[in-house]
Amino acid sequence: MTKLYLAIPCYNEEEVLRDSAEKLLNKYNDMMYESKITSDSKIVFIDDGSKDKTWSIIKSLHNENPIFQGIKLSRNRGHQNALLCGLMTLKDKADAVISIDADLQDDINTFDEMVAKFEDGCDVVYGVRSKRETDTFFKRFTAEAFYKILNKMGAKVIFNHADFRLMSRRALEAFSLYKETNIFLRGMVPLIGYKSDIVTYERSERLAGESKYPLKKMLALAWEGITSLSIQPIRMITWLGAIVFAISIIMIIYSLISFFMGVAVSGWASLLCSIWALGGLQLLAIGIIGEYVGKIYLEAKRRPRYIVEEFLEDYD
Repeated sequence: MTKLYLAIPCYNEEEVLRDSAEKLLNKYNDMMYESKITSDSKIVFIDDGSKDKTWSIIKSLHNENPIFQGIKLSRNRGHQNALLCGLMTLKDKADAVISIDADLQDDINTFDEMVAKFEDGCDVVYGVRSKRETDTFFKRFTAEAFYKILNKMGAKVIFNHADFRLMSRRALEAFSLYKETNIFLRGMVPLIGYKSDIVTYERSERLAGESKYPLKKMLALAWEGITSLSIQPIRMITWLGAIVFAISIIMIIYSLISFFMGVAVSGWASLLCSIWALGGLQLLAIGIIGEYVGKIYLEAKRRPRYIVEEFLEDYD
């Protein structure tokens, strides 16, 4: 049997937490009864500096049933760092860890298949959405475009996979070797290279509360993923610069020919357009390069990616 832990990042999830905990407990009880997981498997919530009653609810759940454990971060560090904290804290405690969001939009009934694939030798099992019918057209289009663009830029990610996955202890040990500050887990986990597989599921609607990933955060996550896993934007600047340089050579030759033929006409429109176009390209290039320099700056500081303030753990 597999000793299975759940790592569940939470940020202001008081509206769904108790309901989610009840569903997860029922699922765990069923899996224990069917001898799929051990009786000392745990459900662990990671409080990412919530401003509501999330942590007090986690403490209550722990007091009511030690199967529930809690990790409290000292301040809000973002979903990716909170999840990383959970994975790294639990890697020596379980045979495998499944990460899932607190709203349980991902299908908990796939736990059985994930565990079965793990016991068949897979170190990573990805939860992949079979379709996106619950998404708006805009979100579906932008999400699928993001995965395609990221893969085109050399950062290999699993299509339609977010952060719902099972990782074995061996995979977590290997992942702990990745020390970078700027993290994008769904792009980093495939870098491990151990045997992996997928399970497909249909994502459900959120039961209550609001999504913790509005458009602004989704765009920020997308940019983080691209700049953390790929240097293609800088290479694109190089090619763009080469194209603009080639065009400038052509324009110089054209200007010289026009001058010697006596048909050159002085005008401010072409000059103004050239200044604006080149100025815009230069600012864009400086901005993209600045993003990478900023990331190097943050990496060089080697600041902790998270700090655990409290860990509710059953020591019996």
